[in-house]
Amino acid sequence: MEDDRWPVGRVLTRAVESGAVAMATLAPQPADAVLAEIVDQARDLLGADTAAVLLADPSARWLVAAAARGIAGEVQQGVQIPVGRGFAGRVAAERRPVSVDRVDPDTVLNPLLWQAGIQSLLGAPLLVEGELIGVLHVGSFAPRRFTAGDEEYLQLMADRAALAIHAELTKAERETAVMLQRSFLPERPVELEGFELASRYVAGDRRGVVGGDWHDTVLLPSGAVLAVVGDVMGRGLGAAQTMIGVRTALRAHALETDDPAELLTRLDRHVQTFHPGQLATVWCAVLTGDRLRMSSAGHPPPVRSRRGAGARLVDLPPDVPVGVAFSVPRRTTTLTVEPGDVLCAFTDGLIERRGHSPDVGLDRLVGVVGQGGGSADGLCARIMAEMVGTTPADDDIALLVVQRSA
Repeated sequence: MEDDRWPVGRVLTRAVESGAVAMATLAPQPADAVLAEIVDQARDLLGADTAAVLLADPSARWLVAAAARGIAGEVQQGVQIPVGRGFAGRVAAERRPVSVDRVDPDTVLNPLLWQAGIQSLLGAPLLVEGELIGVLHVGSFAPRRFTAGDEEYLQLMADRAALAIHAELTKAERETAVMLQRSFLPERPVELEGFELASRYVAGDRRGVVGGDWHDTVLLPSGAVLAVVGDVMGRGLGAAQTMIGVRTALRAHALETDDPAELLTRLDRHVQTFHPGQLATVWCAVLTGDRLRMSSAGHPPPVRSRRGAGARLVDLPPDVPVGVAFSVPRRTTTLTVEPGDVLCAFTDGLIERRGHSPDVGLDRLVGVVGQGGGSADGLCARIMAEMVGTTPADDDIALLVVQRSA
């Protein structure tokens, strides 16, 4: 069915042939520019007076105004619409085009729309592989009954737009996560007399997204050194943000106690309170003189190499990860670091490879650490060369080597 005023079939054909609605093939642009072009095209090609894009927040429970034309203040005022309520919320919940030919408080939740004098609205969901990205809608100041052809046209535009928006959001998230990782991962471990400390961090290049892996060394007021290697479950910006909160909290608690088990107990409470639903594995150690106390929150134990005795995994009982909804007493293990001893702590991205058992990677790591000789930084280089080589890792890798001078 086609309105004579809006020859949708002919306009759509011309638009597709000219690439006007081929949003997925737009040249790379900042997210704001992509959103602006989407609303401009939607308004022009549908002959509408207004157009707007609302994006789903991370919880997918709210829609937030991101771009608008012909509607003053919607973006500037941070309009938020709950999914399932109002016009845009209904489009998001039903995941299909929806039109209304009477805009008032009974049909539209956002007062800016009916206060602006909009009479009719047509909206379509922005979906990528079934995931709700947001809602695209257009409006008219004159009464207008949107046709089935209009709905089909707007949904086609929304499908193309969703791909472009998703690509921009993914790119922005990746760049932000990389920035966060680079800002919060120390370039070099602390310096400690009689010891060498070295580290490496590599993002999972194959996917191009960073996650929640991190390493940290902190010189405490007592002169002891806090050493940490951890892995927040998940990938991308969300995992990186959680990692920053976990790392910062652990540093703060280290000013009050230097017992690794107590540190992880306090960190557990922090995660359950401020990051509910998140999990992290953490190896936490405090080095005082030649005494190393450590505790594991579900994290792999480090590899230890001793002069004349080869290398093996430290006998460290794994307690539950941080963030698990039940609490059990955490344990601290103490060992003496002799001259020439080496400890290598890592995240599972170092030893896991697709199609291979982690035990194979672990045996290889033990073998490399057991070769001994050279500096801590040199050992890091050999480990990465042997374990990673020229093949991009499947997951993020954090590596920390502590070596006592011979």
